[in-house]
Amino acid sequence: MYGWLRNGLFLLPPEVAHDVALNALSAGRFVGLPRLMGGCRQSAPVELMGLSFPNPVGLAAGLDKNGDHIDALGQLGFGFIEVGTVTPKPQPGNPKPRMFRLPEHQALINRLGFNNKGVDHLVERLKSTRYQGIIGANIGKQKETPVDQAATDYRHCLEKVYPYCDYVTVNISSPNTANLRQLQDTGHLSELLAELTRARGQLAAKHDGHRPILVKIAPDWDDAALTASLETIGNSSIDGLIATNTTLDRTAVAGHAHAREAGGLSGAPVKPLADRTLAIARRTLGANFPIVGLGGITRGEDAADKRRTGADLVQIYTGFIYRGPDLIGECIRAWQAADEKAP
Repeated sequence: MYGWLRNGLFLLPPEVAHDVALNALSAGRFVGLPRLMGGCRQSAPVELMGLSFPNPVGLAAGLDKNGDHIDALGQLGFGFIEVGTVTPKPQPGNPKPRMFRLPEHQALINRLGFNNKGVDHLVERLKSTRYQGIIGANIGKQKETPVDQAATDYRHCLEKVYPYCDYVTVNISSPNTANLRQLQDTGHLSELLAELTRARGQLAAKHDGHRPILVKIAPDWDDAALTASLETIGNSSIDGLIATNTTLDRTAVAGHAHAREAGGLSGAPVKPLADRTLAIARRTLGANFPIVGLGGITRGEDAADKRRTGADLVQIYTGFIYRGPDLIGECIRAWQAADEKAP
């Protein structure tokens, strides 16, 4: 079913197709369309960060930025869903066109720029959802907020979403907000994480519950800078890591008509970079630090690679756009097979 739906959607501009697909999925929820496409959610439980995940395959942030489609997406079989990135106030993002398909590479380039309806809108959606699974909220800073004041934006979003989600992801790695990746530098990073963990302590007491905080990092580091920032994360009270966001590297798609478009490259070409980052993260942070593997999963064996490299969970996005809900079950089965073969 998904193959012919995708062929029709790919006749539309990428961002238009994105909105049409999500709106159709949400409308189809009332006649069981998502369940028909996704089938029964496969059980492969994972206990991590004090949370019980029905299976290890989640939807990455970015597909449902505003939380408008949680109930429909939740019927496709994911083990968890991450919504966002949201900022304190609504913002339009970068000028269009800002998303480009590279079908030959099962890839996308986007420079959306944290376009979203603002954290208050997301909170209302989280309050009204009927989805009973695990939901993560991905938070960021306003485009115009200087890096040295970014902690205020992140704290504001953390305080808003905290009572209504199961975990929070701090996005410091999008390449599409000017200077955002400076927050990955050890000095800025240490200050930001200290502020957020202080705030989380107050929120946990107020709301009688601990929400894990994860940090989402980029794949575009040299080993020394990556290791230094990972050590900063490991020495903080942060609960987990998502590795990785999109890449600025164009080596794998050199010569493609869209290769020179500004923005982050996702999909199959990012997998070697994301896997390298994941491997270094696992080595640096140790065997017990929670890590979510993301980047380049377009088939089940890619998820199994993440598992063997050290991931505790995985997320999909671009591969899901190209492959549809079948990819979820394929990844779960490959993950289980990798666990069975593990020494």
